[in-house]
Amino acid sequence: MLRFLNTHVVPALTTLSENTYLSAVRAGMVAVVPLTIVGGLFMIVAYLPVAGWDARIAPYLPLLQVPVTATFGLLAIVACFSIAYELGKQLKQEAIVSAVLATVVFLMLQIDVNSQTFVMDGLGSKGLFTAILIALVSVRVQQFFTDRNLVIKLPASVPAVVYDSFLSLTPLFCLVLVFWLIRFVAGIDIDYLVQTVFKPLVFALNTLTGILAYALLVTLLWSFGINGDNAVDAIVAPIFLQYLAANVEAVAAGQPLPYVTAYGFFTNFVNVGGTGATIALALVLWNSKEPGFRKISRLSLPTQIFQINEPIFFGLPIVLNPIFMIPYVLNALILTTCSYLLMYWNVIHKPFVNIPWTTPPIIGHYLVSGGDWRAAVWGALSIVIAMMVYFPFAKAAERQRMKVESNAS
Repeated sequence: MLRFLNTHVVPALTTLSENTYLSAVRAGMVAVVPLTIVGGLFMIVAYLPVAGWDARIAPYLPLLQVPVTATFGLLAIVACFSIAYELGKQLKQEAIVSAVLATVVFLMLQIDVNSQTFVMDGLGSKGLFTAILIALVSVRVQQFFTDRNLVIKLPASVPAVVYDSFLSLTPLFCLVLVFWLIRFVAGIDIDYLVQTVFKPLVFALNTLTGILAYALLVTLLWSFGINGDNAVDAIVAPIFLQYLAANVEAVAAGQPLPYVTAYGFFTNFVNVGGTGATIALALVLWNSKEPGFRKISRLSLPTQIFQINEPIFFGLPIVLNPIFMIPYVLNALILTTCSYLLMYWNVIHKPFVNIPWTTPPIIGHYLVSGGDWRAAVWGALSIVIAMMVYFPFAKAAERQRMKVESNAS
């Protein structure tokens, strides 16, 4: 099985993770994350779970909502700009021109013909998939015109700003004309079409079966040395961000939160101290009888407090090591299942605040759920459960290592 995976599956997935377009989407989506973090900080202040807080903050609530609207309400615009910029760099185009081209076309698609104003829903998370599509298409069109020298070039003595603006004239006219014909003359709703295509995936990732399949894929990829989060992040990040934005809207409207697996669910409730909850393994091996395990555990623990687990992951190693691969994958599945059900049954709050992924466990559990102390308790229990799963495998590996060292001596 290992030979089959290494020969057929791993190379294909590695190629996929290094794909130019997916890597541009992945890098571009990173630019959106700070917006959600800043908006999330204001959400915490606005909806702090403290007795009597609602009444005290009510006069200031509209003011606190302004940064939330300015961040979550513009996610698609920032995503379109940053993805086009990244792809433009990778395809050796004028990156800023790429970003402007894509953003202009995307904004045009969000105009209401009757009122001649922007449809605000399309500028936020609901327009993310359209933003990604427009960014990729626009840069490819730009490259087509540039490679064939179908652009207007001014003399070299002209200022660079003016020179670059004229380079974009031909591809911009083509893009505006084509998308104007599709959207406004033919009357085809591109937003609706794109969302319809992704609807099955959007639905699946908020189900227990779907998120378990995602957890299994990510940890299996990591087990074979591929960054599982990066490999699929370009596909799932827009969906998780849509969930987060919908939860934020629900909180602001005083309605039940619709999504369990919103952005922050996996990074905080499943990746406790790193993918596979490896902080628990470091704690199990803290006083290991095997000197190598003990040293790796103590060196890696400080980084795992901030969710960085590469030192222990490649130091033991976990990668391609069946003794550690099994509990590594198993922990992700157990924590995914338990966290999902606790939120589904409303035992702990669903995520509606985005925080930096390096936030330590327990603190991260508390913040991402909007200050739910029960989530923090579950964070501590998660580490204990993961330790129990890792313990027998760690001891087996320890005995094996000590036996080899004894025979060698």
